[in-house]
Amino acid sequence: MFEKVNPSHPDKVADRIAGAVVDLAYQKENNPKIAVEVLIGHGVCHVIAESSVEIDTVDVCKAVHRIAGNNMMVNFRCVKQNRRLAQNQEHGFRCGDNGIFKGVPLTKTQKKLTEIAKDVYNTYPYDGKYILDKSRFVICQSNANTSDLKERYPAAEINPIGDWTGGTDVDTGATNRKLGSDMADSVTGGGLHGKDLSKADVSVNIYAFLTAQEIHKPVELCCAIGDDTVDGRPYSEIVGIAREYIRSVGGFEKFAEWGLVR
Repeated sequence: MFEKVNPSHPDKVADRIAGAVVDLAYQKENNPKIAVEVLIGHGVCHVIAESSVEIDTVDVCKAVHRIAGNNMMVNFRCVKQNRRLAQNQEHGFRCGDNGIFKGVPLTKTQKKLTEIAKDVYNTYPYDGKYILDKSRFVICQSNANTSDLKERYPAAEINPIGDWTGGTDVDTGATNRKLGSDMADSVTGGGLHGKDLSKADVSVNIYAFLTAQEIHKPVELCCAIGDDTVDGRPYSEIVGIAREYIRSVGGFEKFAEWGLVR
């Protein structure tokens, strides 16, 4: 059983905005320290960040308007990272947080539903969510031609509630609220989005997920803040693996669109 949401779901819009702010930090510095939370809905977007680099409010507003629409009012608050926490990273990469992490190989069902979600989204780039398991195949797609989707997916339940309009005008979104969509059966003690690579929530999650796909069996890891080794590897290597993955998908904002299940 698996549910996938698309990049225009309000929670994913929040993830994308958080990722865009992290991208802004990486434009200023190679290894910034930043954590971003976003709450969006009904014409208002609240963005709160803790950052080691200065983030321009104008740039944040541009990112919000590009992702969520020009009519969105932006409330941006950015404070400096706590000095004691910052000291943890002064002499090289060390785990930026406690956490438990489990990477799990993707199933054919999970891969198939992701393909379907992307196919539907290419035609209808609006809020949508999709479920596939042994007994049900559900497509809930806003602003869609129901007849068209029934013809394309005759085995699916199309919009059981009827035609609907989604998005941030009718719903709210918050960062890291759709981790099931982003990670499938993998389990995390933190969120993927809105954080720099020093955070285990990002780097160890990516590392565990990629390792599980490579060895075709689950991977379970844990770490404590300040650890310089995880899974028998220097934490700096794990950060490097995650950095390369983020680069390969186009940055933190692009990563947030579909998460790890792409």
